Amino acid sequence: MSETKEKPPAGRVQNPNKAAVRVAFDPLRPTEKPQEFYDDIKQKFAEARDLRLSYRPDGRAQYTSELTGELAKYEVDPYVEAAKPREPISDTVECLLIGGGFSALLTAARLRERGVQSIRIVERGGDVGGTWYWNRYPGAACDVSAYDYLPLLDELGYVPGSFFAKGPEIFAHCQAIARKYNLYELAVFQTTVTSTAWDAKAKLWRITTDRGDTLSAQFVICANGTLSKPKLSKIAGMETFKGHSFHTSRFDYNYTGGDLSNLKDKVVGIIGTGASAVQIIPRLGRAAKELYVFQRTPSAIDIRDDIPTDPEWAAALKPGWQAERLERHMQGPVLTEQQKADLAALPREEKIRRQENQNIEHQMRIHARVDEIVKDKATAEALKPWYMHRCKRPCYDDEYLPAFNLPNVHLVDTNGKGITEINENGVVFEGKTYPVDVLIYATGFEVQVTGIYNDIRGENGLELNEKYAEGMRTVLGIHSSGYPNLFIMGGYQASFQFNLTFMLQTQGKHIAECIKYVRDHGYKTIDAKPETEQWWVDEVIRHRGKTNRNKECTPGYYNFEGESNRRQDGNYNGGFHQYFLHMTDLKQDMEKNFNFT
Repeated sequence: MSETKEKPPAGRVQNPNKAAVRVAFDPLRPTEKPQEFYDDIKQKFAEARDLRLSYRPDGRAQYTSELTGELAKYEVDPYVEAAKPREPISDTVECLLIGGGFSALLTAARLRERGVQSIRIVERGGDVGGTWYWNRYPGAACDVSAYDYLPLLDELGYVPGSFFAKGPEIFAHCQAIARKYNLYELAVFQTTVTSTAWDAKAKLWRITTDRGDTLSAQFVICANGTLSKPKLSKIAGMETFKGHSFHTSRFDYNYTGGDLSNLKDKVVGIIGTGASAVQIIPRLGRAAKELYVFQRTPSAIDIRDDIPTDPEWAAALKPGWQAERLERHMQGPVLTEQQKADLAALPREEKIRRQENQNIEHQMRIHARVDEIVKDKATAEALKPWYMHRCKRPCYDDEYLPAFNLPNVHLVDTNGKGITEINENGVVFEGKTYPVDVLIYATGFEVQVTGIYNDIRGENGLELNEKYAEGMRTVLGIHSSGYPNLFIMGGYQASFQFNLTFMLQTQGKHIAECIKYVRDHGYKTIDAKPETEQWWVDEVIRHRGKTNRNKECTPGYYNFEGESNRRQDGNYNGGFHQYFLHMTDLKQDMEKNFNFT
């Protein structure tokens, strides 16, 4: 694997059209070390996976996102006052979006550009922003180049302040998109959609909410996001803890202080060492009297090396610079004719072998970085990830590993077991109680396989999850036959690449073009034909299960915590460029692929 960073040499400005590639697999590079080296490490990966699975064979059932009763406090929005009573809304709009994050904002922007005026966003938070509304913990930042991740930069005339945008800047950008496209006008906040039912006679979706609203819409776009509902590990006794506690997506600055200064005389515990925790822990370590980090599986921590945006580079940007940049990402590396021939001549087994070996080399570099930074040898060993790169979400941070050199920061490594008990004083592991004043749950979010969170009933009253009982059935992950005028964003059977917002932009444009087609041709509905749906299900299956990587990975949300899953219940793995081409082909003959009324 090769690593490249878009950092300008001294005296030179940034190049806006260079791809920011973190890790690139090069199948044309032969393996350099004896195969036994890689086989031995792969065996250690398998042993680490099996150890974790033996402790937690219950897969996703080890977590809960049903935060009711004693757990309800972990889902309370700390960023706004409690919702004030209001009169229920009962009206009809053309397009209703469930959710107010990037999915909704990008689709609504494209709908506006195509003349759609009647747009409503229904969002359970107090503002737009989605992930970036909820995740306001200290150190929140994106680990994808801001020039790629923040969408609509050309349209808003904005250039991010640094290579990696911080959370507040991204949240402000979401708000700016909403203002530019006049999306606040019909938006409804602090409101959760509870049911969405198709009225075949009226050709409208009927939507209910937890605020008593009875809304109607011709088109509904599910823009909830696949990682938006906080989850907690099922830990015995967690409701008995007498100290203060909260989830990272509901960070309690009223308790910690905006600068965390209230923690100076507090003992803090944090459960989890995933992406959020990696950004939070260095800040907690510098602020708290003592910090205990409870780890089940370490994250792979690579170099971040953030840099401010060069003002000369920003001033020299020409209109269309971001679109050109994203196009280069989608096209991927340009190969010479000789490279293409060499690649075609490689046997499939050799490509897989080289990919695995380069993956292992990359993880061993991660291990070496841990040894270089962390002074205590036992702590360093515990922080090393024993799994293939991208089995778990990779992290990029320059402060996380040094935090464990602070005298007040203590790693409690559970070696795959995880925390299973909490008492009134704190966290219990192997019979020892770690008393803490405040306990922070960095346990992540529920993975919503279908991309929906409410009861959606299409033609004949069939609930969408009932349709999916034998396996997901969609077209592009967006349409599902029997659910007219319904579009789902960010769910499985779509493609995923280095930058989620790029896929969401592509999906949003597709949805806007479908709705425009319906309007322009005097139709009322669009629905995927069953044969089109079957073609896409077959296409997803054809590109999944080519290797055993999913089963061989250590448990995490990428592989449903080690659960076996059906081949069609996952991402389209034919590559994002091919996904884009399929999307384009479908729209070339709409009448062939979709039913209209």
